[in-house]
Amino acid sequence: MTPDFQGAVHNLDLRGVACPMNFVKTRLYLDKMQSGETVTVLLDDGEPVESVTQSVKAEGHTVSSQEQAGDQSWTLTIIKA
Repeated sequence: MTPDFQGAVHNLDLRGVACPMNFVKTRLYLDKMQSGETVTVLLDDGEPVESVTQSVKAEGHTVSSQEQAGDQSWTLTIIKA
């Protein structure tokens, strides 16, 4: 059964998840979404935010914003291709 995300606000907290699993979990989540839907992903500072940003863009999705959410975390807003 595929989750019904119609009209839902998507949020994914991946703080504390090591690379490359944070990208794998982001990708699996995006796979369940419809094209054009948006998800906000919360990631640790450093390699996680850099890696997920590059990988998501390489897959053709759009990172519409990347903002620092605290001393050690970032939020990425991703629009599914």
